[in-house]
Amino acid sequence: MSEYDAIIRRLRGEMARYDKPENKMDLQRFFKEKLKLRYILKSAIIKKISSEVYQEAESLSRKELFQMCEILLKSGHPVETWIAFGWANRRKEEFQKGDFAVFESWVKKYVDGWASCDSLCCGALGELIVLFPDLTKKTVKWADSESTWLKRAAAVALIPSLKKGRQLETAFFVADRLLTDSEDMVQKGYGWMLKVAADTYQKEVFAYVMEHKEAMPRTALRYAIEKMPSSLKKKAMR
Repeated sequence: MSEYDAIIRRLRGEMARYDKPENKMDLQRFFKEKLKLRYILKSAIIKKISSEVYQEAESLSRKELFQMCEILLKSGHPVETWIAFGWANRRKEEFQKGDFAVFESWVKKYVDGWASCDSLCCGALGELIVLFPDLTKKTVKWADSESTWLKRAAAVALIPSLKKGRQLETAFFVADRLLTDSEDMVQKGYGWMLKVAADTYQKEVFAYVMEHKEAMPRTALRYAIEKMPSSLKKKAMR
């Protein structure tokens, strides 16, 4: 048995051990698409198991860890997907620019819903962009994709940078590309991106909303202005 197999076997064994009625949650209710579920455990329990088992993977190199994460991702189970993305993000201090190829392949092959999209993009992928800002030259192209999740990723991957007061112009560029998209998950994604940008740049984001509010779907608009003062919200919704 390889070291990868031993760690994954331990992870699945722990989840099976906790797989009892009192530890379960109704995960399906958060999703429109039908989930492929093995373990339906409460998030606090999943976090506990993930943290404990990860200690056995700390000796692996960054690349070895990514390879083990890929094994988990291939299972297609949401819980294992979230754990894999979370484990990858634990190595953010070691990230190198070339890791983008790995994360991009994960977006394209394994992201199949808003939860997996946000887990990767607000975690490992977003943190990689913080370290290497020029990678946005590649991610903004996703806004022109036919894939709902690539389009959402183009916006959500900017959130870690926006929380640090960076990438405002890139965020507006992505919002322009996604402005009238018909998919509600895309609208919520770029609306969320603008909401985070407004934490630092409220004046600029409000001006953007006012300029585009006639074309912007109400879902995206409401997300964008959610944390603004009521007086600005009223103006935007008028």
